[in-house]
Amino acid sequence: MDVDLILSLTKDRLGIRTAIRDTYLAAIVAGVVQELTVEKGIKLDPDDASHLIFCVDLATWRYQSRDSIGAMPRHLQYRLHNLIISAGGAAT
Repeated sequence: MDVDLILSLTKDRLGIRTAIRDTYLAAIVAGVVQELTVEKGIKLDPDDASHLIFCVDLATWRYQSRDSIGAMPRHLQYRLHNLIISAGGAAT
């Protein structure tokens, strides 16, 4: 996955126009991609727009909910489960 593109789209979604939070956001984006590929076993396709947008949405939620203890929103859980099933999640 193109981490720079995910970072750029995440910043656009959050309305951030400066580079002041890039280090923090880049760490979140890298963590999201690593979690999906390594921990969840999802084979992310860089040419699949739904994979790209899911990474953006998950990174955005992680950034916005950094101080909350709430669970992942249902729509993200649903999309994650679909990715695990359709994109070849690891069988455990």
